[in-house]
Amino acid sequence: MDSKDLGLLEKIGYLERALPVYLKNSLDEMIACCERLDRGETNNHWDLYWCDFNADINCAEVDHEITSTQAWYLRERYLRMVREDI
Repeated sequence: MDSKDLGLLEKIGYLERALPVYLKNSLDEMIACCERLDRGETNNHWDLYWCDFNADINCAEVDHEITSTQAWYLRERYLRMVREDI
């Protein structure tokens, strides 16, 4: 992701507001995990946080607690997923 893309993501950061509590908690855990990795610390459970956060995004989207736009914003920003058009 280049700096132009990151700038756009920061401008639409409002999509992180008003998340369901369980999804916000999962996001906070994912952010903390990434911060530890960025500091060079070992984290053998990174994949667990990634999978939990992805599953929580999916649940929130399917249950209409967040929009598809919010779901893809979170996936792209924090999980580094790329949306491929069908």
